[in-house]
Amino acid sequence: MKIAMIGTGYVGLVSGACFADFGHDVVCVDKDQAKIDALLVGRMPIYEPGLESLVANNVAAGRLSFTTDIAEGVKGADAVFIAVGTPSRRGDGHADLSYVHAAAREIGETLEGDCVVVTKSTVPVGTGDEVERIIAEVSGGKHVPVVSNPEFLREGAAIGDFKRPDRIVIGTSDERAQAVMKEIYRPLFLNEAPILFTERRTAELTKYAANAFLATKITFINEVADLCEAVGANVQDVARGIGLDNRIGSKFLNAGPGYGGSCFPKDTLALLKTAQDHGVPQRIVEAVVQVNDNRKRAMGRKVIAAMGGHARGKTVAILGLTFKPNTDDMRDAPSLSIVQALLDAGARVVAHDPEGMEAAAPMMPEVAMADTPYAAAEGADALVIVTEWDAYRALDLTRIAGGMKGNVLVDLRNIYRHDDVERAGFVHHGVGTTRA
Repeated sequence: MKIAMIGTGYVGLVSGACFADFGHDVVCVDKDQAKIDALLVGRMPIYEPGLESLVANNVAAGRLSFTTDIAEGVKGADAVFIAVGTPSRRGDGHADLSYVHAAAREIGETLEGDCVVVTKSTVPVGTGDEVERIIAEVSGGKHVPVVSNPEFLREGAAIGDFKRPDRIVIGTSDERAQAVMKEIYRPLFLNEAPILFTERRTAELTKYAANAFLATKITFINEVADLCEAVGANVQDVARGIGLDNRIGSKFLNAGPGYGGSCFPKDTLALLKTAQDHGVPQRIVEAVVQVNDNRKRAMGRKVIAAMGGHARGKTVAILGLTFKPNTDDMRDAPSLSIVQALLDAGARVVAHDPEGMEAAAPMMPEVAMADTPYAAAEGADALVIVTEWDAYRALDLTRIAGGMKGNVLVDLRNIYRHDDVERAGFVHHGVGTTRA
């Protein structure tokens, strides 16, 4: 089938490349000429393991191409996917749908023949109705089925998630649209991936509900970690004890500095705004958002407390800036709040991240970036692990300790055992444990 993918951001580029790898003919469209020019010569706009080779292979095979011309991309397409950004709108926190609506208008102006339009962007309930109305308006009344097909990709594992999904949610009541979507995802039938057909609004809400629930699990275990520190328990053992219950599951029960990224912060906020508009308060999600926001700054205070309560004139080495490993995404990363708290307290901050320093530098102009974790720690009073990159899991702690001025290690991801850290000469501070 021929597929047009409007938007070459995280969702659009990964989805387009994977669809091409299934054997479909995919054209990715983006207004950003510089981004398209880079893609045409094989430079990726984002860091995602395996993406560069996946794109290169499918471009070479003639199944994947890039253009800024939406008319060229949409011409002859069986399905047009909208995969543009929906950031939080300034001022009120609602999802900014201006890019989605603009894409709908351009699609309506250029469509020829029968086609299905699919919203892949994360959008509030009812967005599909508006997309359908816009397309009909600008196309002179043409009826085009609009499908909701939310993505459930984890940054850093997106290609695997796309090709081996837990489920595929497709929101439409149109029989022709269902047939098109079944054909698009037919290669996944071999993996027996569950495909859930629902009403369009149900599919739209499913995405927000899923992210809000996962954000709740993260926030829950972080609050339990604080209680563990107060009563003398170990949060890792607690998490394992409850995670072995099949009704709960072990995923998203790793205590840390709070969630960030492109999805959870904006999607929980967008869900709250939708609920408020309909007069249905979501008290649990409200608490999740508030607790998570407070926690990020609190982690800065935790580091200061580990240094004896004073940071002025001291140097703190930060390992890991991105909100999670295997991405260069700095959106709502906990490191932003932690670093700012340290700077406000008078500390000097030196940081290292395997992929995120280029994106982080404009956001942290006062922070010195180091080429290696060992260079970051040289002469530091304290070392803080913020992101659990694999590159940080087997550091030579004795070497690091020997080059530092102080001996404090604050492990906000609990990737090191207490005894190993202390043998290297550090005073160890984890999350959700009283051993320090």
